Amino acid sequence: MKFGILKERKNPPDRRVVFSPEALVQLKELYPEAIVKVESSDIRIFTDEQYKELGIEISNDISDCDVLFGVKEVPIDSLIPDKSYFFFSHTLKKQPYNRHLLLAILEKNIDLYDHETIVDANNRRLIGFGRYAGIVGAYNTIRAFGIKFGLFKLAKAETLSGKEELISHLKRLVLPPLKFVITGSGKVGGGIKEILDAMKIKEVSVDNYLTKNYAQPVYTQIDVLDYNKRIDGKVLDCMDFYQNPMEYVGDFERFTKVSDIVITGHFHGNDAPDILSRGMLQSKDCKIKVIGDVSCDINGPIASTLRSSTIAEPFYGYLASEHKEVDVFHPASIVVMAVDNLPCELPKDASEGFGAMFMEYVIPAFFNDDKDGILARAKMTEKGKLTPRFSYLQDFVDGK
Repeated sequence: MKFGILKERKNPPDRRVVFSPEALVQLKELYPEAIVKVESSDIRIFTDEQYKELGIEISNDISDCDVLFGVKEVPIDSLIPDKSYFFFSHTLKKQPYNRHLLLAILEKNIDLYDHETIVDANNRRLIGFGRYAGIVGAYNTIRAFGIKFGLFKLAKAETLSGKEELISHLKRLVLPPLKFVITGSGKVGGGIKEILDAMKIKEVSVDNYLTKNYAQPVYTQIDVLDYNKRIDGKVLDCMDFYQNPMEYVGDFERFTKVSDIVITGHFHGNDAPDILSRGMLQSKDCKIKVIGDVSCDINGPIASTLRSSTIAEPFYGYLASEHKEVDVFHPASIVVMAVDNLPCELPKDASEGFGAMFMEYVIPAFFNDDKDGILARAKMTEKGKLTPRFSYLQDFVDGK
């Protein structure tokens, strides 16, 4: 088996990589029969020289590799026919801007494994940058608060060496008695929580958060049944919500009345109620000052997310009364942080974490006959066709 590590070609440039030099050394030690080749890159967080120093082959031509690993979408004209590819294709939700990419993958007889489709037998995702999106998202949201109110100035995350330096900057801050609410308890929500815990911000129960005042910053982490309620008033479990989202209405308004900062880490299904609606944000008793929309669905469940922002310009103002973008320093604006590629700001940490997950869950499948079905579940295309698991994309492919 010959593995190739792709150069990232998408703009804006992404410095992340699936495997660090040390991870590839570990791969070769565990699986001596594996051959590894890295495509030369001048933007990757790890230099060509760092790979060479550890005995990893660097080349401008990796067309002799069987399996190719990348992070972002591979440009159509760079796709090599008859290969297996791993990357984020952003086609699973029938994203129209990537339909031609999926068509090209089928035409070129490529076996595609999207990082998002790598799941266990219970359909839980095994691979992702979610933790790092949460870490950077929390940092950026706190940075936005400091800038908006002139209290402190944090350096951009991308200028720091990694998570530890980021946390050391946050620990120096003295925050007023803010209330933070985090949506979601998955990897993204875990990353957000990791930052607030590192800052020694106190976690409190939902009931105490909603009813008590504190002399120090506090946060609460909420899941779907904390901010949605059944229309008929029944109290059931989370599975009922996931199976019957149309039977629910949003109940987030009770948090808008007491929260200073919202940081989102939820997954939002297409039929689920909006979480933070225009009406909630326009209400006179809405206290929210900053919204860090790490989930970043445009025109989605968070009404203030009018567009994604960028690492270069991460913040914009939202004027709830007119549902429009304004300057961050507009006196009536809520600050929005909606960067959609947050892990890019911690490329070294994110790459090392990503590689560790790949080594644990994916690479063994190539050498144990995929005994746990990891590769079989993840494969989206095979021999020019969609696999049965992803046949729901056929109408998208057909342009219907």
